[in-house]
Amino acid sequence: MASPANRSGSVRARNARWRGALAVLEEMRREPGVTRAAVARRLGLTTGSATEITARLRDLALLAETQAATLGRGRPTTVLGPHPEGPLVIAVDIRQEDWRCAVAALDGAPDVVEAEAHADRDPAAVIAAIGRAVRRVHDRHGHRVRAVSVAVAATVRSGGVVQAASLGWDAVDLRALTADPRTPLLIGNDATLAGVAEARLGAAAGAVAALHITIEVGIGGTLVVGGRPVDGATGAGGEFGHLPFGDPALRCPCGARGCWDLTVDGRAIARHVGDPPPRDPRTYALEALRRVRGEPAVRAAVGRAAEAFGGGLAGLINALDPDIVTLGGLAEPLRAAAEPRFTAALTDGLMRFRRADPPPVVAAALGEAGALHGAAAAALDHVLTEDGLNAWAAFVGAGR
Repeated sequence: MASPANRSGSVRARNARWRGALAVLEEMRREPGVTRAAVARRLGLTTGSATEITARLRDLALLAETQAATLGRGRPTTVLGPHPEGPLVIAVDIRQEDWRCAVAALDGAPDVVEAEAHADRDPAAVIAAIGRAVRRVHDRHGHRVRAVSVAVAATVRSGGVVQAASLGWDAVDLRALTADPRTPLLIGNDATLAGVAEARLGAAAGAVAALHITIEVGIGGTLVVGGRPVDGATGAGGEFGHLPFGDPALRCPCGARGCWDLTVDGRAIARHVGDPPPRDPRTYALEALRRVRGEPAVRAAVGRAAEAFGGGLAGLINALDPDIVTLGGLAEPLRAAAEPRFTAALTDGLMRFRRADPPPVVAAALGEAGALHGAAAAALDHVLTEDGLNAWAAFVGAGR
């Protein structure tokens, strides 16, 4: 029997061999369709090392190579992409009105395979419907599925949903979403995951500190530093909509008073117009934004919501010091519908030293797919580790 020291040395040696491979796979994730020559240049690899690493990844069904288009003279190179029989992850996005289930390979691009509006918002019914979709994906792909990652419009703490005010849920157990108990289940807030995706491959790619803000039913977001979200001690950070930037006379469904949520979304617009609280605040807000030009009362209500949004955003910029702000969901349409009021409130709320050079505020690049991209990225972060690749190599070695 090998001694503990020998076993430890064997593990270190086995893991060391993955470091170059992981670096190559990360380049493929960062830029799908990248050439082998470009990866070699970025990583400082010799042509021989790059060829050896990619051959090993190809043999393990982790990477596929296709001939790159020839542009002028020189030795032809290849384009790197996920292997057609390689690892997969399942990404799920649970929103207020519907859910989507997607599959992603190692390039991280989610392919939606099923989507459905909630028949009702009873958590047991929603989880059962999604669970059936996840099981169908497992049935098609078997153990190629290496993780299930869920983006949910909810407060997530210690890897579980503790409250989903927009869905009317308190704590819910999502463990039924894994068809195989050996498959890891990862759960994250949808706005946080969308922010991660924007920072890694969207409008904030390359930023040191990116602030992502989204408006759907309420307002959410995250600060992403170095590609990782700043989500607090238990993962529940980024609940910006529950900062007390609003009217303290208003009680939020979360239980707190004065939440910023209630000043920026469809509930705020309806209240300012004089309409009853909408059943679906997001749809109400979309319709109001379409009516802005023709109806003065709606225009005034939207302006008040945009002003509240701009003022609160200024507070976040003062506190968090991002170098860029990305706007997802209805945040960008709301800004555009009442841009002068938004900008005036934002400028007035900034500390004086920031006004000459505020961070750019730009539309998110990934749109409604942001949360799915983020969920896929979180799953691949889990899969593309030394331990994850060792487990895949064992699976491949056993004949898949």
